[in-house]
Amino acid sequence: MNTIAVIGTRGFPGIQGGVEVHSYHLYTHMRDVRVRLYRRRAYLTAQSAHTFPNIEYVDLPSTRIKGFEAVWHTLLAVLHILFHRPDVVHIHNIGPGMFAPLIRLMGLPVVLTYHSPNYEHDKWNAPSRWLLRQCEKLSLRFSNRVIFVNKYQMEKCGALDKSVFIPNGIDAVTRSESTTFLDKHGITPGGYLLAVGRLTPEKGLEYLVEGANRLLQVTQVVIAGASDHDSAYRQLLEKLDVNKKVVFTGFTTGEDLRQLYSHARLFVLPSVNEGFPMVLLEAMAYGLPILCSDIPGTRQVDLPDQDYFTVKDVDSLCAAISRLLDAPSEPQHYDLEKYDWQSIAATTRRQYPV
Repeated sequence: MNTIAVIGTRGFPGIQGGVEVHSYHLYTHMRDVRVRLYRRRAYLTAQSAHTFPNIEYVDLPSTRIKGFEAVWHTLLAVLHILFHRPDVVHIHNIGPGMFAPLIRLMGLPVVLTYHSPNYEHDKWNAPSRWLLRQCEKLSLRFSNRVIFVNKYQMEKCGALDKSVFIPNGIDAVTRSESTTFLDKHGITPGGYLLAVGRLTPEKGLEYLVEGANRLLQVTQVVIAGASDHDSAYRQLLEKLDVNKKVVFTGFTTGEDLRQLYSHARLFVLPSVNEGFPMVLLEAMAYGLPILCSDIPGTRQVDLPDQDYFTVKDVDSLCAAISRLLDAPSEPQHYDLEKYDWQSIAATTRRQYPV
């Protein structure tokens, strides 16, 4: 059985982040290979102790210093790979992809998954954005195979012969009847707008908070997610929440998150930048009415035009929210057949040159 070394993710399970959730579903569905997962110790939680038959954890020292943690951890992982050689190295994201040339010099094939153009995120300063662009060039040039989760980004990068589009996926879900987590936070079932994601500027949550505080129809907004490095962005959101409508539940997963999806009135994704948001697929799986900012990442799925609003435009968001809240509350039905994780894992497995 071949061994696949996985770097560029903080790890799983029980670790917040889109790449982390992607990796969890991908590798737990990929059972015909051995997966060696390099995890960052600073992010491990009690849930991270859960094991899987085909997955080996290599937990290495890490920091939570923005801009440094990924480079440091990936360097340590590459040094470990030098002495514990796998058959293939699978890198997630263009930042860690800066090490693709070094891995190729070791004589190992590299598969890169390009999740998002990180240099477009507001959290990075000009030198960091320049560095990430150089990482993108190295990643695309030296990887044997490049997987894009965003078709628009693949076309933007030139749709190389070695590129392939493989979307994110979603497993089947069942709605929860329980409201214990909602009761704990004072959340009214069926009466709240839900947003899920890390508290970072590219998620555009300030537009949702500002819009909700303008609308009398909106009585409660639940934001499920936590900050990665500092609390400045959350403090901004709290300051904008002048009418105290927002409930912050922190990083939420498992049954608690299931309850939030099951009892929401409306799911809102106000992001400024996304690769392929898995939280959007999750909301669709639960049959929620959905509003998305009109960006390439959210246009990956086949939603009606009325489910989009102009990005960064609070007036457009408010008009869309009012329209949906005035409509009858009915479960929605979405076609998610092409987002099956088992099929996605099989397609990804075929990209490995072993």
